[in-house]
Amino acid sequence: MMTLSLPVRPASAVRATRRLGDWLRHRLRTMAEGPPDAGMSTAEYAIGTVAACAFAAVLYKVVTSGTVSGALSEILDRALHAV
Repeated sequence: MMTLSLPVRPASAVRATRRLGDWLRHRLRTMAEGPPDAGMSTAEYAIGTVAACAFAAVLYKVVTSGTVSGALSEILDRALHAV
């Protein structure tokens, strides 16, 4: 009578198989969920653009105001005459 013996797998092969199974389960789960929402829609782009333009306009008004303009000119004059 013939006996069959199963080959003994080293522990590293068992760990590698387990990692592969974990990765495969994770991959299948993420594929089943569908693609992630990866970006803004057109309406969000429009709102973001309007907000950026409004911020730029406010910043321009602040920088070109008399007080800030005078302060910047004074800083530049001091920097140029400090040498």
